[in-house]
Amino acid sequence: MKKILDLITEEMRQAFTKAGYDPKYAAVTLSNRPDLCEYQCNGALAAAREYKKAPVMIAKDCLEALSGNRLFSMAEAVPPGFINLKIEDGYLAGYLNEMAASEKFGLEETKEPETVIVDYGGANVAKPLHVGHLRPAIIGESIKRIGKYMGHHMMGDVHLGDWGLQIGLIITEMKRRRPELPYFDENYTGEYPTEPPFTLSQLSEIYPAASASSKEDPAYREEALLATRQLQQGRRGYRSLWQHILNVSIPDIKRIYDSLNVSFELWKKESDVDSYIPGMVEDMKAKGVAYLDEGALIVDVKEETDTKEVPPCIILKSDGSALYATTDIATILEREALYSPDKIIYVVDKRQEMHFVQVFRCCRKAGIVDEHTKLQFVGFGTMNGKDGKPFKTRDGGVMKLEDLLDEISREMYRKIMENHEADEAEARKTAAIVGLSALKYGDLSNQASKDYIFDIDRFTSFEGNTGPYILYTIVRIKSILNKYDREGGKGKETLLAPKSGSEKALMLVLTQFAPVLESAYEENAPHKICSFIYELANNFNRFYHETKIMGEEDQEKQASWIALLRLTKGILETCISLLGFEAPEKM
Repeated sequence: MKKILDLITEEMRQAFTKAGYDPKYAAVTLSNRPDLCEYQCNGALAAAREYKKAPVMIAKDCLEALSGNRLFSMAEAVPPGFINLKIEDGYLAGYLNEMAASEKFGLEETKEPETVIVDYGGANVAKPLHVGHLRPAIIGESIKRIGKYMGHHMMGDVHLGDWGLQIGLIITEMKRRRPELPYFDENYTGEYPTEPPFTLSQLSEIYPAASASSKEDPAYREEALLATRQLQQGRRGYRSLWQHILNVSIPDIKRIYDSLNVSFELWKKESDVDSYIPGMVEDMKAKGVAYLDEGALIVDVKEETDTKEVPPCIILKSDGSALYATTDIATILEREALYSPDKIIYVVDKRQEMHFVQVFRCCRKAGIVDEHTKLQFVGFGTMNGKDGKPFKTRDGGVMKLEDLLDEISREMYRKIMENHEADEAEARKTAAIVGLSALKYGDLSNQASKDYIFDIDRFTSFEGNTGPYILYTIVRIKSILNKYDREGGKGKETLLAPKSGSEKALMLVLTQFAPVLESAYEENAPHKICSFIYELANNFNRFYHETKIMGEEDQEKQASWIALLRLTKGILETCISLLGFEAPEKM
């Protein structure tokens, strides 16, 4: 189904052509003055230079060619040369009926589906997920869902960190605490225990203790670095201990992501690409791409057009150990080998941009990906507290993600119980659903690259640009539709021409569903969907307050409004699903 703006633009192109002007000037946009018109064409202003003619005269010529067109109820030329347009009410209703009848509300799925991997996890095993993991999970999940809805083959990859210094630190700390364990005896040849030597809560305490020791004691840090290197080189006892860490950590990581309504098609880890590294390194050397510099293996990735310094990409340290860049490059190599993606999207803290510039350039230079594979970096900003600094707990620590979810759920429960009496169990269930919407919408309504203030009072409000406000609007629509169905509404649910300004305004916003989704996908911009549904919710509520839907005696008119509500509900529910949350039955 063609977008309404494309249909209007096509009519305008024909008018420009008929009037003797190049149709390239006929582009139509949404009006930036909705008090004057709904759409506008400013092409006459640009055409004036080519045709040496007053723009308003060109606009009038085009309008004469447009006269009698069935799409428009108003078409007028306004000095110095704007063409203002209003769409004909009956045509608009017919367009919305087509949207309602189509599978995806008029959205045309892509004719050339891409295979896209979205890297949006990045959690480290052995550490609890914290608020720093919130943004990549929320943004990445939404990008993946939008792409899937558009018809692309999307795969989310958690890309767990399990091969770096944090594992060496845990091994070192365990060795200090329990040196008698067989994992630390290099001469041990028996089978290692099947049960891990720690619980999840103990593991959560071991890592911070080890990290603190490494900062205070250089010898401790050196021991941890050695343990990391020996793990990567295959030391048997350390590999067994590492497997215990994975077995204890990963189920809990999955549980927290599940509570966020975030899922991954791929549960890959840094260690999965270890076998790719030796061959990759040798290939880079053979091609002359990588060379030794003070014992380290590096690749120059600077380009002549660079306006700032781009350091070389270090592939191996002088002791032969791998770095994040090494495993990131090897991960792209593995993805090429296993999935042949058309695009790989990285949702990562924007402060990591230079790292990915180096990695992407290194992959191009080494021929790991060809020119047709798109490598995209979606850098996100920081979630800050009300003081404008990175969000912390009250005592200044990093808040666990699970604690943040609990806190926002408790706040929603308090507000729900304050507003009206409700069954406690049902209220807590609703609070969890609405709390997740508050958290996700509060994040996604901001452009990903921007920092934002986490304000629990504002995010959980039922008024304003918030998740609870969007859900409350959906629940209101559900309530009306349920009542209409219970009372046996009999009218034919076909949208008729709008009877009021608020009804037409709502209808016009609905037509923007497809273009908003296309733009959100192309720009990796879930915030555009948030802006759209906030505008849609506002327009619905304005229409609702001005219209006695259930009190209308004209069955045909009432059924038309019900059809409008069903379409609005369907689009709102689709959009919040793409953002990663859902609406309860009542609030």
